[in-house]
Amino acid sequence: MALLSSTRNDNDVTGQNSVYHGTDYFQSDAGQTFAGTHLLLDFWGARRLTEPTFIDQTLRAAAHAAGATVLHSHMHRFSPSDGVTGVVVLSESHITIHTWPERDFAAIDIFMCGGCKVRDAVPTLTNAFQPARIDVQTQRRGLVPTDNDESA
Repeated sequence: MALLSSTRNDNDVTGQNSVYHGTDYFQSDAGQTFAGTHLLLDFWGARRLTEPTFIDQTLRAAAHAAGATVLHSHMHRFSPSDGVTGVVVLSESHITIHTWPERDFAAIDIFMCGGCKVRDAVPTLTNAFQPARIDVQTQRRGLVPTDNDESA
């Protein structure tokens, strides 16, 4: 199930708002420069939460929809609940999932840097898991202090 790649592919992109610093890509938006965007998604009333192969395919599709490069993935199903924990390692960071099928709940964590459009992953996830309710938290990770920032 693992896919390892050391070559660039069509999804290995840098966006217009990326700032190259020698070995990493930071993003700029609304006067802030930061490493990447971290979405925390809570899916309530979700479906297909016990199917590792389906979950793996869905997370990979979500990564590609956001313009990310999949390096490898691993899914694990637990007994007796049949909940799944999984990670898709990206060149641009990761997507993880933890499911509680007994509660129809999935916690999904997406962190991407560079030119990826992290929010473009959400429709793929929503269409696949069909949650009744979605709670979203957004964090900018690696926020670079500005000259006006007293904490710098």
